[in-house]
Amino acid sequence: MDEKKQRRITIAVDMDGVLADTETHFIKYYEEESGEKVNRNSLLGVPENIAFPDKTAVRRYVHTAGFFRTLPLIRGSVSAIKKLMEEFDVFIVSAAMEFPLSLFEKKQWLEEHFPFISWKNIVFCGDKSIIKADYLIDDHIKNLDNFSGTALLFSASHNVHVNHHKRLNNWEEMLEYFEALKQNK
Repeated sequence: MDEKKQRRITIAVDMDGVLADTETHFIKYYEEESGEKVNRNSLLGVPENIAFPDKTAVRRYVHTAGFFRTLPLIRGSVSAIKKLMEEFDVFIVSAAMEFPLSLFEKKQWLEEHFPFISWKNIVFCGDKSIIKADYLIDDHIKNLDNFSGTALLFSASHNVHVNHHKRLNNWEEMLEYFEALKQNK
């Protein structure tokens, strides 16, 4: 009798704010453009698109060539994704359609920083509500609220006041969460 291959758990992982440090990049762009220093505490609980004194800044930056290509990594993201891929099917899911320049730049960024992820495991979309996975790791509640699986909120300044999703503050906590999940199988 052939044993059926057990289906692996699927994890969809957002890119911006989870793998790529958009907050630090927004601050860098703003400080270079305006000459004003940004206090990170002033960003707490404020939506990214209105977090800076110039309310048009973020929208301008996401439409600037090179912005998505030069995003810094979030600490621990590369090693965490490698570790998760040992036990789970991991997909990078990014809403890349709203910002025309982002599609190709995000692809290039992933090829540079996550070359071990197959193109078959990268999903660029407009609306993440179509994503069917067991888990979604994201920093935006708009994506988590409409997700049919288990939603995991990755901490960011803009979501500090959100408390209706399981919050994990960094990649170390994320790995601990999934390690505990494996132990409880």
